[in-house]
Amino acid sequence: MMGAKNQFGENVSGYEIRVLNEREIRAASGIMFLFALISLFVIIKSGDFRMAKIVVFGFLTDFVIRLFVHPRYAPMLLIGRFFVRNQRPEYVGAVQKRFAWMIGLILAITMTVFMLVFNRYSFVTGWSCLLCLLFLFLETAFGICLGCILYKWIKKDPLQYCPGEVCEINERAEIQKATTNQKCIAIAFILLIAALIFWMPGFLSKQPEALWMDK
Repeated sequence: MMGAKNQFGENVSGYEIRVLNEREIRAASGIMFLFALISLFVIIKSGDFRMAKIVVFGFLTDFVIRLFVHPRYAPMLLIGRFFVRNQRPEYVGAVQKRFAWMIGLILAITMTVFMLVFNRYSFVTGWSCLLCLLFLFLETAFGICLGCILYKWIKKDPLQYCPGEVCEINERAEIQKATTNQKCIAIAFILLIAALIFWMPGFLSKQPEALWMDK
C-alpha cells in the first residue's frame, strides 16, 4: 500500500478528500492548448511535423509524471502554478482529475506511437489530436472537465469539489440566468456570422492589400 506521501493529490485542511488546485490545472491546459494549436497550424500550413512531435512527447512526459509520480512534479502544472501564483487556489477533487488525465495519457500514447515510433499519421492521430484540443479548450475556456463528467457517469457516485462548485450548485444565481431578449441577441449574432459566411464568400476570400502600397 502506498504511503501518504505517494498518494494522489494533496491533503488540505477543511477538505474531506485529496484535492488539486483547479487554477493551475486550467493554466496548464491553456498552455498545452496553445502549443498544440500552433503545431496543428504549422502542419496545415507547411506540412512540417517537427513541432507536433515535440508537443506530443511533452504531453506524454507530463501526463506520465502527473499520474505515476505526483502532480506536484508535473512540468506543465509547475509552469501553470507560476502564472497563477498570486491567485487564491480553487480546490477540486483529485480522484476525478486522475481519471480525466488517464484519458489524456491514452491520447498522448496513441499519438506518440504513431508519430514518434512509426513516424506515421492517419485519421487516428488526427482524431486524437482534435479530441485533445477539445478537452484542453473546454477546460481552459469554460472550466468544463469532460473526463470528470465521464467519470461521474461511469461511477454514478456523487462527486466532491468539482470545478466552479458545479457538483454542489442546484440553482443558478440571477446573474447566471439569460432572459429571452439576451437569448435572442446571442442567436441573432450567430445567424449574422452564418450569413456573412454563406452569402459573402467572395468578399471573405478576397486577399487584402497592404495599406501602404509601393508605388
